[in-house]
Amino acid sequence: MAVERMHWADMPAAARETVEGCTGSIYSATTMSEGKNSAIAAVLDAERGRLFVKGLRRDYARRWTQEMEATVAPFVEEISPRCLLRHVSDDWDLLVFDVVEGRHASYAPDSPDLPLLIETMKKLGSIPAPDLPIKRAEQRWKPYVVEPEHAQLLAGQALLHTDYVPDNVIISTGRAVLIDWAWPTRGAGWVDPACLVLRLMASGHSAAQAEELVTPLPAWSTASRAALAAFAVASVNLWTEIAGQDQSSWTKAMELAAREWAAYQAAG
Repeated sequence: MAVERMHWADMPAAARETVEGCTGSIYSATTMSEGKNSAIAAVLDAERGRLFVKGLRRDYARRWTQEMEATVAPFVEEISPRCLLRHVSDDWDLLVFDVVEGRHASYAPDSPDLPLLIETMKKLGSIPAPDLPIKRAEQRWKPYVVEPEHAQLLAGQALLHTDYVPDNVIISTGRAVLIDWAWPTRGAGWVDPACLVLRLMASGHSAAQAEELVTPLPAWSTASRAALAAFAVASVNLWTEIAGQDQSSWTKAMELAAREWAAYQAAG
Protein backbone atom coordinates (compact mmCIF):
# COMPACT_ATOMS: atom_id res chain seq x y z
CA MET A 1 0.00 0.00 0.00
CA ALA A 2 1.31 3.42 -0.94
CA VAL A 3 2.39 5.77 1.83
CA GLU A 4 0.64 9.14 1.89
CA ARG A 5 3.06 11.74 0.53
CA MET A 6 3.51 15.08 2.28
CA HIS A 7 5.44 18.25 1.48
CA TRP A 8 8.72 19.36 3.03
CA ALA A 9 7.16 22.61 4.26
CA ASP A 10 4.73 20.56 6.36
CA MET A 11 7.50 18.76 8.25
CA PRO A 12 8.12 19.70 11.90
CA ALA A 13 10.41 22.70 12.24
CA ALA A 14 12.92 20.76 14.34
CA ALA A 15 13.37 18.13 11.62
CA ARG A 16 13.80 20.77 8.92
CA GLU A 17 16.37 22.61 11.03
CA THR A 18 18.39 19.43 11.55
CA VAL A 19 18.47 18.75 7.83
CA GLU A 20 19.48 22.36 7.14
CA GLY A 21 22.45 21.77 9.42
CA CYS A 22 23.67 19.37 6.71
CA THR A 23 22.40 21.09 3.58
CA GLY A 24 22.74 24.73 4.54
CA SER A 25 19.83 27.07 3.84
CA ILE A 26 17.06 25.43 1.81
CA TYR A 27 15.74 27.76 -0.87
CA SER A 28 13.02 25.52 -2.29
CA ALA A 29 11.72 21.95 -2.06
CA THR A 30 10.00 20.02 -4.83
CA THR A 31 7.89 17.04 -3.77
CA MET A 32 8.49 14.04 -6.03
CA SER A 33 5.59 12.13 -7.55
CA GLU A 34 7.56 8.91 -8.14
CA GLY A 35 7.67 6.12 -5.60
CA LYS A 36 5.12 4.79 -3.18
CA ASN A 37 7.06 3.98 -0.05
CA SER A 38 8.18 7.32 1.43
CA ALA A 39 6.08 9.88 3.25
CA ILE A 40 8.70 12.50 2.40
CA ALA A 41 10.44 12.44 -0.99
CA ALA A 42 11.66 15.84 -2.14
CA VAL A 43 14.47 17.48 -4.06
CA LEU A 44 15.94 20.34 -2.07
CA ASP A 45 17.60 23.35 -3.69
CA ALA A 46 19.95 24.24 -0.88
CA GLU A 47 23.10 26.15 -0.08
CA ARG A 48 25.09 22.93 -0.51
CA GLY A 49 23.45 22.20 -3.88
CA ARG A 50 20.63 19.97 -5.07
CA LEU A 51 19.93 17.18 -2.59
CA PHE A 52 17.28 14.53 -2.11
CA VAL A 53 15.50 13.85 1.18
CA LYS A 54 13.31 10.85 1.88
CA GLY A 55 11.73 9.68 5.08
CA LEU A 56 9.09 7.85 7.05
CA ARG A 57 7.35 8.41 10.33
CA ARG A 58 9.18 6.59 13.07
CA ASP A 59 6.14 4.46 13.96
CA TYR A 60 5.67 3.23 10.38
CA ALA A 61 5.86 -0.56 10.20
CA ARG A 62 8.37 -0.66 7.36
CA ARG A 63 10.68 2.02 8.67
CA TRP A 64 13.40 -0.63 8.68
CA THR A 65 13.90 0.19 4.98
CA GLN A 66 15.47 3.47 6.10
CA GLU A 67 17.86 1.52 8.32
CA MET A 68 18.80 -0.73 5.42
CA GLU A 69 19.59 2.17 3.09
CA ALA A 70 21.68 3.95 5.68
CA THR A 71 23.55 0.75 6.53
CA VAL A 72 24.51 -0.13 2.96
CA ALA A 73 25.13 3.40 1.62
CA PRO A 74 28.83 3.72 2.59
CA PHE A 75 29.69 0.55 0.68
CA VAL A 76 27.99 1.39 -2.63
CA GLU A 77 28.98 5.01 -3.24
CA GLU A 78 30.68 4.05 -6.52
CA ILE A 79 27.36 3.01 -8.04
CA SER A 80 24.77 4.87 -5.93
CA PRO A 81 24.17 8.38 -4.53
CA ARG A 82 26.09 9.33 -1.40
CA CYS A 83 24.07 9.38 1.81
CA LEU A 84 24.98 12.59 3.60
CA LEU A 85 22.78 12.38 6.68
CA ARG A 86 20.46 10.15 8.62
CA HIS A 87 18.29 11.91 11.18
CA VAL A 88 16.10 9.93 13.57
CA SER A 89 13.87 11.88 15.94
CA ASP A 90 10.94 10.91 18.13
CA ASP A 91 8.64 11.26 15.12
CA TRP A 92 10.66 10.95 11.88
CA ASP A 93 13.43 8.98 10.20
CA LEU A 94 15.05 11.00 7.38
CA LEU A 95 17.83 10.35 4.87
CA VAL A 96 19.57 12.97 2.75
CA PHE A 97 21.35 12.00 -0.48
CA ASP A 98 23.21 13.70 -3.28
CA VAL A 99 20.91 14.22 -6.24
CA VAL A 100 21.69 12.20 -9.36
CA GLU A 101 20.58 14.17 -12.39
CA GLY A 102 19.15 11.94 -15.08
CA ARG A 103 16.15 9.83 -16.02
CA HIS A 104 14.75 6.44 -15.13
CA ALA A 105 16.02 3.54 -17.19
CA SER A 106 14.08 1.91 -19.99
CA TYR A 107 13.97 -1.88 -19.99
CA ALA A 108 12.36 -2.12 -23.41
CA PRO A 109 13.93 -4.58 -25.85
CA ASP A 110 17.01 -3.02 -27.53
CA SER A 111 17.12 -0.19 -24.96
CA PRO A 112 20.60 1.40 -24.87
CA ASP A 113 20.19 1.69 -21.11
CA LEU A 114 20.56 -2.05 -20.55
CA PRO A 115 24.30 -2.37 -21.29
CA LEU A 116 24.87 0.53 -18.88
CA LEU A 117 22.95 -1.31 -16.18
CA ILE A 118 24.92 -4.49 -16.80
CA GLU A 119 28.18 -2.57 -16.34
CA THR A 120 26.93 -1.17 -13.04
CA MET A 121 25.89 -4.63 -11.90
CA LYS A 122 29.39 -5.89 -12.74
CA LYS A 123 30.79 -3.21 -10.42
CA LEU A 124 28.34 -4.22 -7.72
CA GLY A 125 29.47 -7.82 -8.12
CA SER A 126 33.05 -6.75 -7.39
CA ILE A 127 32.20 -4.95 -4.14
CA PRO A 128 33.16 -7.13 -1.16
CA ALA A 129 30.07 -8.17 0.74
CA PRO A 130 30.26 -6.41 4.10
CA ASP A 131 29.30 -8.27 7.24
CA LEU A 132 26.19 -6.19 7.79
CA PRO A 133 22.88 -6.94 9.51
CA ILE A 134 20.96 -7.36 6.26
CA LYS A 135 18.61 -10.06 5.02
CA ARG A 136 20.01 -13.34 3.76
CA ALA A 137 18.68 -14.69 0.47
CA GLU A 138 18.07 -18.18 1.83
CA GLN A 139 15.93 -16.71 4.61
CA ARG A 140 14.14 -14.15 2.45
CA TRP A 141 12.94 -16.64 -0.17
CA LYS A 142 12.51 -19.66 2.11
CA PRO A 143 8.72 -19.15 2.48
CA TYR A 144 8.35 -19.41 -1.29
CA VAL A 145 10.52 -22.35 -2.34
CA VAL A 146 8.86 -25.72 -2.90
CA GLU A 147 11.25 -27.69 -0.70
CA PRO A 148 12.88 -26.06 2.36
CA GLU A 149 16.32 -27.33 1.34
CA HIS A 150 16.04 -25.41 -1.94
CA ALA A 151 16.51 -22.18 0.00
CA GLN A 152 20.18 -23.07 0.59
CA LEU A 153 20.77 -22.84 -3.16
CA LEU A 154 20.38 -19.06 -2.78
CA ALA A 155 22.97 -18.73 -0.03
CA GLY A 156 26.18 -16.83 -0.63
CA GLN A 157 28.28 -13.84 0.33
CA ALA A 158 27.50 -11.38 -2.47
CA LEU A 159 25.93 -8.01 -1.76
CA LEU A 160 22.65 -7.89 -3.70
CA HIS A 161 20.30 -5.02 -4.56
CA THR A 162 17.36 -7.28 -5.61
CA ASP A 163 14.85 -4.52 -6.46
CA TYR A 164 15.51 -3.79 -10.13
CA VAL A 165 12.31 -1.93 -10.91
CA PRO A 166 13.27 0.58 -13.66
CA ASP A 167 12.53 3.49 -11.33
CA ASN A 168 15.47 2.34 -9.20
CA VAL A 169 17.94 2.81 -12.04
CA ILE A 170 18.91 6.36 -13.04
CA ILE A 171 20.67 6.94 -16.36
CA SER A 172 23.07 9.82 -15.78
CA THR A 173 25.96 11.00 -17.99
CA GLY A 174 26.43 7.67 -19.69
CA ARG A 175 26.14 5.42 -16.67
CA ALA A 176 23.46 3.63 -14.67
CA VAL A 177 23.14 4.55 -11.01
CA LEU A 178 21.31 2.30 -8.53
CA ILE A 179 19.02 3.96 -6.02
CA ASP A 180 16.66 2.77 -3.26
CA TRP A 181 18.59 0.15 -1.31
CA ALA A 182 15.57 -0.77 0.80
CA TRP A 183 16.03 -4.52 0.21
CA PRO A 184 19.78 -5.22 0.37
CA THR A 185 20.48 -8.91 0.74
CA ARG A 186 23.48 -11.20 1.18
CA GLY A 187 23.33 -14.24 -1.05
CA ALA A 188 24.51 -16.02 -4.17
CA GLY A 189 25.73 -13.55 -6.77
CA TRP A 190 23.41 -14.91 -9.46
CA VAL A 191 20.31 -13.84 -7.52
CA ASP A 192 20.61 -10.22 -8.67
CA PRO A 193 20.77 -11.16 -12.38
CA ALA A 194 17.79 -13.47 -11.80
CA CYS A 195 15.82 -10.61 -10.27
CA LEU A 196 16.65 -8.51 -13.33
CA VAL A 197 15.55 -11.32 -15.68
CA LEU A 198 12.02 -11.08 -14.28
CA ARG A 199 11.94 -7.30 -14.68
CA LEU A 200 13.17 -7.58 -18.26
CA MET A 201 10.51 -10.13 -19.09
CA ALA A 202 7.81 -7.92 -17.55
CA SER A 203 9.07 -5.18 -19.89
CA GLY A 204 8.67 -7.24 -23.06
CA HIS A 205 11.68 -9.57 -23.33
CA SER A 206 11.31 -13.28 -23.81
CA ALA A 207 12.94 -15.56 -21.24
CA ALA A 208 15.75 -16.37 -23.67
CA GLN A 209 16.36 -12.70 -24.46
CA ALA A 210 16.40 -11.74 -20.78
CA GLU A 211 18.86 -14.48 -19.87
CA GLU A 212 21.11 -13.54 -22.79
CA LEU A 213 21.24 -9.95 -21.54
CA VAL A 214 22.52 -10.99 -18.09
CA THR A 215 25.02 -13.52 -19.47
CA PRO A 216 27.91 -10.99 -19.32
CA LEU A 217 27.56 -10.87 -15.52
CA PRO A 218 30.18 -13.25 -14.09
CA ALA A 219 27.91 -14.42 -11.28
CA TRP A 220 25.28 -15.65 -13.73
CA SER A 221 27.51 -18.49 -14.91
CA THR A 222 27.78 -19.79 -11.33
CA ALA A 223 24.06 -20.60 -11.11
CA SER A 224 23.14 -24.25 -11.52
CA ARG A 225 20.02 -25.20 -13.42
CA ALA A 226 18.58 -26.57 -10.18
CA ALA A 227 19.17 -23.24 -8.43
CA LEU A 228 17.58 -21.21 -11.23
CA ALA A 229 14.59 -23.56 -11.41
CA ALA A 230 14.07 -23.35 -7.65
CA PHE A 231 14.31 -19.56 -7.72
CA ALA A 232 11.92 -19.33 -10.66
CA VAL A 233 9.28 -21.37 -8.83
CA ALA A 234 9.82 -19.33 -5.67
CA SER A 235 9.32 -16.18 -7.76
CA VAL A 236 5.98 -17.49 -9.01
CA ASN A 237 4.84 -18.03 -5.43
CA LEU A 238 6.13 -14.65 -4.30
CA TRP A 239 4.59 -12.63 -7.13
CA THR A 240 1.30 -14.55 -6.98
CA GLU A 241 1.08 -13.51 -3.33
CA ILE A 242 1.96 -9.89 -4.11
CA ALA A 243 -0.46 -9.68 -7.04
CA GLY A 244 -3.19 -11.13 -4.84
CA GLN A 245 -2.71 -8.29 -2.37
CA ASP A 246 -2.11 -5.52 -4.90
CA GLN A 247 -4.11 -5.68 -8.11
CA SER A 248 -1.88 -3.18 -9.95
CA SER A 249 -1.02 -3.90 -13.58
CA TRP A 250 2.71 -4.07 -12.77
CA THR A 251 2.26 -6.77 -10.13
CA LYS A 252 0.24 -8.85 -12.57
CA ALA A 253 2.95 -8.37 -15.19
CA MET A 254 5.55 -9.62 -12.72
CA GLU A 255 3.42 -12.65 -11.85
CA LEU A 256 3.03 -13.52 -15.52
CA ALA A 257 6.75 -13.04 -16.12
CA ALA A 258 7.56 -15.35 -13.22
CA ARG A 259 5.22 -18.03 -14.55
CA GLU A 260 6.72 -17.76 -18.03
CA TRP A 261 10.26 -17.96 -16.69
CA ALA A 262 9.45 -20.96 -14.47
CA ALA A 263 8.02 -22.76 -17.49
CA TYR A 264 11.13 -21.89 -19.51
CA GLN A 265 13.39 -23.22 -16.76
CA ALA A 266 11.35 -26.40 -16.41
CA ALA A 267 11.61 -27.02 -20.16
CA GLY A 268 15.34 -26.26 -20.26
